[in-house]
Amino acid sequence: MGYRLLVSVILVAHFAFLGYVVLGGFLAWRWPRAIWPHAAAATWGILIVTNAVNCPLTWAENWARQRSGQPGYDRGFIDTYVTGVLYPARYLMTMRIVAATVVLVSWLGWWYYRRRALRT
Repeated sequence: MGYRLLVSVILVAHFAFLGYVVLGGFLAWRWPRAIWPHAAAATWGILIVTNAVNCPLTWAENWARQRSGQPGYDRGFIDTYVTGVLYPARYLMTMRIVAATVVLVSWLGWWYYRRRALRT
C-alpha cells in the first residue's frame, strides 16, 4: 500500500513539474525573481527531452512500482503518460514547439514587464 501511494505522489509531482516547465515562466510576471528557478527547470526539461540526462522522478517511480509489485516502464514519463494520451503521437514535434513557444512568450512577457517596471 505504501509504495502504491508513493507511485501516485511521484506521478503528481511529475505532472506538476511538467506543468511548471511549460507555464512557470508566467509566475515571473508577478514575482520577477521566479524567472531563475523557472530557467533552471526549463533547462532541466530540455536536457531530459533530448535524452542528455535521465529524470530522477522516472527512476523513483519505477523503483516504487517494482517495490509495489507493479511493472515499471521502459519509456520516459512523457512517452508513457502524455504522448498518445493527451495528443496523438504524430504531433510530438508540434507539441514540443508549442511548449517551447509558451515558455518563450512567458520569458518575453517577464522581460517586458521588468523593463516597464524599471522605467517607472
